[in-house]
Amino acid sequence: MKIGLVIDCLDPRRGGAERWTCRHAELLLAQGHEVHVVARDVWPATERLGLVPHRLGAIASIVGRAEAAENVLRRLSLDVIHDFGLGWHGHLLLSHDGSRMAQWERKLQLLRPWMRPCKRAMIRVLPRYDEYRRLMARQFGDPDRTIIAISKMCARDFQQYHGVPAQRIRLIYHGIDTSRFSPEVRRHRREAVRARLGLRDGETTFLFVGHDHRRKGLATAVRAVERLAAEGRPVRLVVVGGRRRFPLPRPAERPQSVVTAVGPVDDPTPYYAAADALVLPSFYDPFGLVVLEAAACGLPVVTTRTTGASELLSHGADGYVVDDPRDESQFAVHLRELTDPAVRRRMGEAARATALCHDASRSFAAMVELYEAVADRQRCAA
Repeated sequence: MKIGLVIDCLDPRRGGAERWTCRHAELLLAQGHEVHVVARDVWPATERLGLVPHRLGAIASIVGRAEAAENVLRRLSLDVIHDFGLGWHGHLLLSHDGSRMAQWERKLQLLRPWMRPCKRAMIRVLPRYDEYRRLMARQFGDPDRTIIAISKMCARDFQQYHGVPAQRIRLIYHGIDTSRFSPEVRRHRREAVRARLGLRDGETTFLFVGHDHRRKGLATAVRAVERLAAEGRPVRLVVVGGRRRFPLPRPAERPQSVVTAVGPVDDPTPYYAAADALVLPSFYDPFGLVVLEAAACGLPVVTTRTTGASELLSHGADGYVVDDPRDESQFAVHLRELTDPAVRRRMGEAARATALCHDASRSFAAMVELYEAVADRQRCAA
């Protein structure tokens, strides 16, 4: 098949959504499909995979990007067009952002109560939000477009905020490469990475991975870990991601803070090796690929119900799911339990078993089946 993937930027260094899309393109190419990528930018290294890039360049307008993508796609003779949230011209929509309307609503929790009405008013009138509403109206409004939800939470949001009928929604959870993310990585790389980070023996290390620190709940994670440190427990929070790199302090120069900020990295895998558990108090995360990646490496996960991947966890077995992303006391309770090596070992083994049920090959097969159905409809209509 000739398949078009439409995404804002195809660069696996930008985050989990981009890593997943690059891996998806790689699997399609391995099956012999012709893959075209329409994006504002395509990381040059991904071109070596054999895909055909169509760069849109820098376009400030949200609607302008969608229009530019449509112009390119109309010139291509494609069997399937799979959009990941950039445009409105395609057979399938899988929004890595989930529902932006739902995201706007849940991010209001980050503000003080008296500020929320002001923010809601801004959302109603500011041009940028209006552009997103115009984009989403066309993305979700086409009755012939299948909407792929990467979590049940997303499926509910699409129905509630965009009026998408349930019959137009297909639930396909993300999967990951469980051979790349595995306990073997921890066994082989743990000591070296911990030494580089200046982590002491016996120091329970919690990992936070994410670029959008506010939406991903970094403040809650920091406060929860600080509570444990105030009790005299040897704990540390390693923060991976963000908008700039931070120099790693040598052990003798480490600050007294419990936080080690690494900054953006090309590959988070070494940090899963160094960690003992993942903490992700997201206010809104359509899926949260890092949850599965950490689980596959044998790490227990503490996250929120507003993280889509939490639907795959069994509370108290392979991780913990907290209702309120602001509830630092509840996060501290669960992180405290994970300072016990026996608890971490038991839950880490269960987390690995959970991740094995969501290997990339399964979600990929479901996606290709959907592509084939779309291509068949196209041929019948021609």
